[in-house]
Amino acid sequence: AASCATLPHPQISPPSSTITMMGQVQISGSHPGSPCCGSSKPEAPCRMGPMATPTHGHPSPVAAPCQCQATEAALPDSFSFETRCLHADGHNKPMNSHVWPIFQTSTFMFDSPDQGADLFAGRAEGHIYSRIANPTVQAFERIMANIEEAAGSVAFGSGMGAVSAATTPFLKAGDTILIGDTLYGCTVSLFTHFYPRFGINSVAVDTSVAENVERAFAEHPEAKYVYLESPANPTCKISDIAAISEIAHRHGALVGVDCTFVTPYFQRCLSLGADLVLHSVTKYIAGHGDVVGGVVSAKTKEQVSAVMAWRKDIGAIMSPHDAFLVMRGLRTLPIRMEQLNKNGLAVARFLRSHPAIVKVNHPVFEDFPNHDIAVRQMSGFGSTFSFEMKSYEAAKALLENVHLAVVAVSLGGVDTLIEHPASMTHAAVPEDMLPAGLTRSLVRISVGLENSDELIADLHRALDLVDQRK
Repeated sequence: AASCATLPHPQISPPSSTITMMGQVQISGSHPGSPCCGSSKPEAPCRMGPMATPTHGHPSPVAAPCQCQATEAALPDSFSFETRCLHADGHNKPMNSHVWPIFQTSTFMFDSPDQGADLFAGRAEGHIYSRIANPTVQAFERIMANIEEAAGSVAFGSGMGAVSAATTPFLKAGDTILIGDTLYGCTVSLFTHFYPRFGINSVAVDTSVAENVERAFAEHPEAKYVYLESPANPTCKISDIAAISEIAHRHGALVGVDCTFVTPYFQRCLSLGADLVLHSVTKYIAGHGDVVGGVVSAKTKEQVSAVMAWRKDIGAIMSPHDAFLVMRGLRTLPIRMEQLNKNGLAVARFLRSHPAIVKVNHPVFEDFPNHDIAVRQMSGFGSTFSFEMKSYEAAKALLENVHLAVVAVSLGGVDTLIEHPASMTHAAVPEDMLPAGLTRSLVRISVGLENSDELIADLHRALDLVDQRK
């Protein structure tokens, strides 16, 4: 068994084309026989290596130069988000595979005892054990780091694994974490039920007003971290990430943002000033309702190493098969987000016009709080939002009468899901932390890729039935 006491922190695979050999199996980088592999055999210019992780804030990355002195470029020098989703892991995949293979193995062979010792001591690069690193998982991490414009990304077996890893390595007993007052229920439970056991204090702040964060630091100078969701689950509360990051950094604190609701396609949290950004990839990034996973991306290599070390020791890595599925979903993220955004807007506007609906929580509307911030820091709104009905009984009746929408938790998939937050996803939120708007009459909907007219017709029929019961 691997010794956790002596094992060094895993290192991020470099973005340039390199060769890592396990026995006779090539894991990544240039293919054997190319000039950079030491062969004298003439070869055609090699295929594109993995794209370089761009300098933070650069709008589109520059391809990493190939190691084999190829005379012609494989692709132009800069790439769009869409192209990066497809090619950021490079074309030099193992065994000349077009799609990244699933390395469904728990452990990796060493060429010799000396090589094993060197790997454990950190003197050599390679793979040891899939709890530490796995080639399929690393392929997904490379793509994610590229599209987030991050120093690196670290994949987890669940979104909550990502929440834990984005915060815990940076806190110790006696520290305070300032948390948004509107968060996913299990996130609230982690911060309020478990962190106090380890001497970490959690203070809820309405982060939709940046001045509240400034006041919280004045009251809690020991605060080391600000954690928020924007848009927040389930009310879509918007926080000014740039303003909050400036305040936190001035007080020597980190900022972590859960961006699950809109993905990096619509919002680049690191470019806005956050230090870490996380997603439940179960949702939009994988996008097909068949994976549970999470990912954390960080601005500096030191932060990435801290997150990786935490994952190694708690054993929360994503499985190779899940990483394969997430990469498959990620390839179509841009076109899915565009259509989901359109469908979400159509449904939100319909609901706002129906007499059975009291209020629709969607940042597209100009009267929604912080609408101006939303349109400044996001290029789209996703398709998950909530709406208020006239009573709990009306909300329950709606869920009982929809036909196309599926009554289930989760969000961001290809089909429409609808749920009741107060009794489902946010049931773990203590009463003293219930955010404004999280009432028993609130319904959350994640609009899917169905024909929007048919989806609206189904909701119209169900809402009319609810209205007739008054």
